[in-house]
Amino acid sequence: MDFPLLSQRLLFSPEELNTNSLKKYDLLFSVIDTSPLEETSSRGRPPFPRPALLRAFVYKNVRCFPSLTELAIELNERPTLSAQCGFDPTKSMPSVERFSSFLRDTPNQTLQTIRTHLVKQLALAGEITFKYLSANSCPIKANVKENNLKTIARDRFDKTKMPKGDPDCRLGIIVTFPSPAQKKIEYFWGYRNHVINDALSELPIHEITKPANVGESPLLVPNLKEVVSTYNLNPDNQIEAFIGDSASDSIQNFEFIVKDLKAKPIIAENPRNKNPQDLKLSRRGHPCCIAGFEMVSRGIFRDSKQDRIRHKFICPIRGSKKFAKQQPICPWWHPKFLAGKGCITYLRVDADDSIRKNIDRHSPEFKKLYNLRTSSERIFSRLLSIFMQYPTVRGLNATANLCTIAHITVLAVALTAVKIDQKNKIRYVKTLIPKLFL
Repeated sequence: MDFPLLSQRLLFSPEELNTNSLKKYDLLFSVIDTSPLEETSSRGRPPFPRPALLRAFVYKNVRCFPSLTELAIELNERPTLSAQCGFDPTKSMPSVERFSSFLRDTPNQTLQTIRTHLVKQLALAGEITFKYLSANSCPIKANVKENNLKTIARDRFDKTKMPKGDPDCRLGIIVTFPSPAQKKIEYFWGYRNHVINDALSELPIHEITKPANVGESPLLVPNLKEVVSTYNLNPDNQIEAFIGDSASDSIQNFEFIVKDLKAKPIIAENPRNKNPQDLKLSRRGHPCCIAGFEMVSRGIFRDSKQDRIRHKFICPIRGSKKFAKQQPICPWWHPKFLAGKGCITYLRVDADDSIRKNIDRHSPEFKKLYNLRTSSERIFSRLLSIFMQYPTVRGLNATANLCTIAHITVLAVALTAVKIDQKNKIRYVKTLIPKLFL
């Protein structure tokens, strides 16, 4: 005789039967100091705990969820997980709009305080030494239709017409090299995350997000000053070298690294800065043109755009009637001479370029230290693996907060690895916590 199958209700959910599977996230959350996220009173709907929202974002990064929708679904379906984050599982979980509001309304400096605390803890543990510093930046595309080449957009990359979808973003470029002799430039609307990292541990120690039109070189000195003041570094015996690519090749950066940080500047040469260094000077200090003639001075002025003082020199044939009578035509038939203006050269008079000229970029020491710069590339590889480069929010503050939380995740995983005595796994951002056995 066949009996009908009777359905039986579970007294406990599967995740409650195996509580050890989620205890590892308690360990991860315990290293994050959420005290700066003080509760603020607000009108309208009851607010969710802001520390719980931050922990939820960290969980999203560790689990590599690409969108906030997947995070909201995960919290709704796993009440034990939501309780570990700090939510009340008997009540409704935060929606996508609540998570977006947290990113949009939270001051970025609050999250920076949490990130700085993690860096200090790793420094006390001896993982971050600040001995060799490196810098790099990463493009972050904004969620605007102008970045989608499948859509129709008039004046897609006109920098004077800001996208309506995200007025805070700006036009930037991405330079790639498909082959050694080929250079490809891609335009995009968005932001850039500028990072200074410890080259030995491959951990970020400073980060800031700016619109995409802000270059790396102007931010380097302010960022290094903030690193020194935040972590109370002694440049005389702590920072030995700074490593950067050609974007950091400027006189101001060299002067600060050598004179203020007392460190070695291991910076690649920028081809745009090569020609002024190869100019021949006359006995009076005037540059000589390609034909060997001493150029004529046209005075010293201040370049307000680049914030530097320049000395202008022009072609002697165009600038001196007396010289033009003796030599009326350029012997090289230079295109600029034929155009009617002649050659123009500028020399900087407000900075000493001798530091940059005296760097031996072919020495074994320079090459050995410059190889440490690849640590910046690997750091961004880990950050991009948790979807930092493709934000689901709009606006500068929301994008900056999303990037800062990504850095908090990377540092929290590293500190967790130190706490459980697995220092060889401080860079296992995606695999340390999910594969951890307690």
